[in-house]
Order: sequence, then C-alpha cells, then structure tokens
Amino acid sequence: AYERRFPTCPLIPMFVASDTVNEYKSEDEAIHVIERRCKLDIDAPRLLKKIAGVDYVYFVQKNSLNRRERTLHIEAYNETFSNRVIINEHCSYTVHPDNEDWTCFEQSASLDIKSFFGFESTVEKIAMKQYTSNIKKGKEIIEYYLKQLEEEGITFVPRWTPPVACKSESSTCHPRRPVSPAINIPESATKEGLSSKEILNTSSSPSEPTAGTPDDKLDADYIKRYLGDLTPMQESCLIRLRQWLQETHKGKIPKDEHILRFLRARDFNIDKAREILCQSLTWRKQHQVDYILDTWNPPQVLQDYYAGGWHHHDKDGRPLYVLRLGQMDTKGLVRALGEEALLRYVLSINEEGLRRCEENTKVFGRPISSWTCLVDLEGLNMRHLWRPGVKALLRIIEVVEANYPETLGRLLILRAPRVFPVLWTLVSPFIDDNTRKKFLIYAGNDYQGPGGLLDYIDKEIIPDFLGGECMCEVPEGGLVPKSLYRTAEELENEDIKLWTETIYQSASVFKGAPHEVLIQIVDASSVITWDFDVCKGDIVFNIFHSKRAPQPPKKDSLGAHSITSPGGNNVQLIDKVWQLGRDYSMVESPLICKEGESVQGSHVTRWPGFYILQWKFHSMPACATTNLPRVDDVLASLQVSSHKCKVMYYTEVIGSEDFRGSMTSLESSHSGFSQLSAATTSSSQSHSSSMISR
Repeated sequence: AYERRFPTCPLIPMFVASDTVNEYKSEDEAIHVIERRCKLDIDAPRLLKKIAGVDYVYFVQKNSLNRRERTLHIEAYNETFSNRVIINEHCSYTVHPDNEDWTCFEQSASLDIKSFFGFESTVEKIAMKQYTSNIKKGKEIIEYYLKQLEEEGITFVPRWTPPVACKSESSTCHPRRPVSPAINIPESATKEGLSSKEILNTSSSPSEPTAGTPDDKLDADYIKRYLGDLTPMQESCLIRLRQWLQETHKGKIPKDEHILRFLRARDFNIDKAREILCQSLTWRKQHQVDYILDTWNPPQVLQDYYAGGWHHHDKDGRPLYVLRLGQMDTKGLVRALGEEALLRYVLSINEEGLRRCEENTKVFGRPISSWTCLVDLEGLNMRHLWRPGVKALLRIIEVVEANYPETLGRLLILRAPRVFPVLWTLVSPFIDDNTRKKFLIYAGNDYQGPGGLLDYIDKEIIPDFLGGECMCEVPEGGLVPKSLYRTAEELENEDIKLWTETIYQSASVFKGAPHEVLIQIVDASSVITWDFDVCKGDIVFNIFHSKRAPQPPKKDSLGAHSITSPGGNNVQLIDKVWQLGRDYSMVESPLICKEGESVQGSHVTRWPGFYILQWKFHSMPACATTNLPRVDDVLASLQVSSHKCKVMYYTEVIGSEDFRGSMTSLESSHSGFSQLSAATTSSSQSHSSSMISR
C-alpha cells in the first residue's frame, strides 16, 4: 500500500514527481532497498521562491524493506539548499511485539536552518506547517491505498519464507554482489555472525575493494550521457568532492561536469583539485562571473575590432572558436580598452563556451566538455610583441588556466610566421603541460595537406579566409583608430568601475580606519541582512545602534572620515568623541572573519534609529607566553600589505510587514572558501558563529 504513492500521489498535491535513483534486491528477495529523488512544490510565498531562485525543491528518500524481519524503514533528507537548511526524516513500520495483526508506525524529523537569506523564521514556519499537514494525512493516505487493494481483491500478502536454494549449513544466506552499482551499502558484507539487519547495512564482498564511500555511486546512464568514461576511483573522487562542497560551500554548487574538469586538471588528486576549485569559486563570486553573459555588454570597440567568434563545431561535436590573431590590433585594443575589459571579454567567451558545451551534449547525445580553438596567425608581426600587449595576454592566460581547466579540447594554430617562435617562447611557460599537448601548429599552407584541417573540421564549415566555402562572420579586425585611445588614468578608473558593476560594493579596511555603513530603521522588528566576502586580510564585523544620526563623512579630508582608494571606499561614521555605551551600543557580538571567508547573516532590529555595520581591521594577538611573535603571526602580517584589508559586501533591509514571526537566535554562516583560509585546507566542516539578537 505504501509503495502505491509512487511515482506521484494525487492525495499529496505538493508531491509532483519522483525518479528511482538506486534499487537493490537481495537474491532471496528478503531485502528490497529503493532510493528515489522526489520533486516537491512547496507552499511558500512567491517572494521567498523568487529570492531563493527555485520553483521546486528536491528530497532524496530511501525505503528499506526487510521481509525477513517484517520492517519498512524510510529515510528522507533535502537535496535542495542542503548547505543552508538540513532536514532529516525517519519513519518505520514494524509488527507489534504482542499482536502480529497490528502494525506500529513511528515518525521523527529534525530541522536545522543555518541561514536562508534572512528568512530563517519564515522557512521554519513553512517547514513545520508542511510537516504537520503530512502527519495528519499519513494515515488517510495509507487507508486509501489499502482500500484500493481490497477493491482489486488483494486482502492478504503471504509471509516471506526463505527459498529452498538458500538453505545451507550456515544460518545466514549471503547474497552475491549485485551487478547494479546502486547498492547503497558499505564494505565487508559477509562477516560471520551478522544478522539480516546488519547485512542490509554492510557490503556484500569484503575481498573486492570498493571505489569509495557507500554514496560513491552514480547512475551508469547519467555517467555515459553527461560525464564520459569514468573509472570507479574517478567516480568516487567526483562524489566525495561534490559532497564536501555541499557540506561546506554557502553558494551555488557547480555542476558535476565543472567539478570533473578540476579533478582531471589535477589527475584526480582530491586535495589539489579542491584547492584550485575553491579558489575559482571564490573568484567567480567576487567578480560575478556567473552573471557576465546576462549583465555585461562588450564595448563597441571590441565588437568591431576583436577578430574572434564562434563558428559551428568540429568533427567531435566540440564548439569551434575562430580567432584571427594576426589580423587583430592587440596594442590598439589594450590602449583603447585596458587589460580589464579585454580580460572580461575573454571570460565572457569562456562562459559562452561552457554554455555551448552543454547544448552540444544534448544535441549529440554524448558528453562534450571542451571546445576547439582555431587560431589564424596570418599577418602576425613584431607589432604583436608589444610588451604591454604580451603582458595582458599572459595575465589572461593565467586567469583562464586557473578557472577554466580542461575546457580546451584542441588548439589548431594555422599559418604560423617566422616571428611565431619568439611569441611562443614568451607564452608557453604559462600554459599547463596537459594543455600544451593539445596544440597543433601548422606553418604556411601545411594545414591544407594530409593530417591538416580536414582531419578535425568538416569541409563544409572551413572558413572562407582559409580557402573553404563557409562564410565566417568573425570580424576581420584591423587597426583601432588612435582617436579611441584612452589615457592611463581613464583606463584605471574604467577598470575599477568594470569590476564593481555589481550589487556588491567594495571597501578597503585599514588599521585604525574601519569601514562603516549606515542603515536607518523606522519600524522596529525590521530585518537587516548582509552578505560579504573577505577578499584580503582578517576583519572583525560589528553592528552598533545609535538614537542619533552620525555626522556625514567629510569627503574633503583624507584623515578624518572618508578615504577613496583603487581597491574600494573607506567610510568612517562613528565620531572619535563618541563613547560606547553612552552615544551608541553594540547589538551583536563581534564576529572575527578570516581571509577568504564568505559570511551571511541577519539581525532583527529591536528599536528604530540608526544602525551601523562596521568592518574593522583584525590584529592577530601575539603568543601569550612570550613577547616574541609566532611564525604564523609573522607570516600572516606579511600577507596583509600595509595593514590593509578588502571586503565586498551587500546589505538589505526587509520590512516587518514582509517578515513575520519572532527570531530568537540568528546565525551568521561562514564559508572558508580560499586557499588562504586555514579552515578550508585543514577541515571539511563549515564554520559558523551564532549571533544572538538582543
């Protein structure tokens, strides 16, 4: 009767659909384990769904039926927002010990909300409402399907008995290891003396080493369709790294294909792959790279004079990018746009490449995770070796290598002139060994002969400028007019603007000069929310309240209140004559935040007035037992040049009418997501600091 509620149940409107992820049956049919991924349409306010960015939430449910012991155990946990909210549910159907005709039902659940965009209390209420509703309806649903079975003439299910073939001298029948990789059980299955209950929770072949932990199993069809050939060890590495991200990362979890690229780049060394992936995810968040295709429009100069563009695909189905480097005025582009605009354009090309890989995977029905780049060097000369241009090129290569590993499937370099070896000598040391192996270089017209372009690209799509018949819409490049050149000062200001065109603001924090943000609250019980990244140095985060408004910062005095630097603003609001406890009060305990961490949190205001969010330089305390500084302290002080820290932050106030219910404890969630954060490299646990609203 219970199984009839799947794959969907009309009596539970929020239960939209479910898919079987894993299934295991023992040979004697005593044990049947099914793991499903369930899609739910939660009854939540439209505003909350919009902020969270989801229409549905997904749960994983595992049902373990043991016919020998006559038990059904059900476990469920949330997959969606598992880094912010942890929901665990356990149910069991058992036979009453005193009356075999009675079925006992037990149910328990736990809810742990770490952080949820400042809506923790709302989420808690929604979860409790849904859970209470499910409990009330549980018995009704079972009775509905029991009645349905009776109407079909099924009123009795025979008791399970061991098959004759299983009877042997041993009291326990040991099932063979199933062919399906979906058995969700750990190692050492046939240990002597285990009960049938214990067999369910162990592996069936101790002599055969497993690839990793029990959950290190992916659906074979999914692997073949989207990831390609993986050994059991590689599959295990992928699952373990993904699980670590789900447990520690407070942002968007990258797709399996993206995680796999970083693993391949480090030969499936989990520690090394995790380090570069963490650095890349922090970088993506700081520079809002996930939104670059939607929010950034390339300047017209790039559209007119950058001689590159996407052009169909190669014979392997990889997207093909054509770059006419020899026709491009690199000096003119750098002088007209600066390094940052060029870099951002290259990043947008890479993001578009990732998107096209996903599309081609769907079109060709096989995993395509990289693209082919065709570089035409016809016209390359000493002008391209202009020192600032080469410097910009090296920086772009460095950023792309660090954040888009294993995305270049093949690089075809055509019509390489005599000056090319000079450029190659300058550039090649910055290119990864694995990437260099993918380079194919053709001088003159060699690309037209055997082993040339036709081996990799269909004749029908060879560009016209290479002797083909296909019209290529890539811009022809040409010299950038000098009238478009910008001064060094203009380019510097443009570069700062370029990387701060985001909802996040950038601020510098100096020793003795904290950065402060003023928030005026009219209605008590409003909620102040924050989200910030510590990009450089260690800081202390404070929240203060004052009944009177602080004086506005003086922009004409560098030492008094406000400092403007290329790295971000520095504003000080709390006057030096103000006294803590008299003129203003602390409403949250100070929070120490390490370099590389992301912090999200919220505070329910108790009084109207003026709230000040403060980021202050954190000085490491010296060793208490000696006046000599520790080695760690010295190294840390060297990392923070000129006693300067940098944060990128976003704050928002939610009105009391949009945030109902009391919140007694609030949490500021940390994500130590940088190689510079000792917490990340030494522990896989996420760090959090509880902040109590007074």
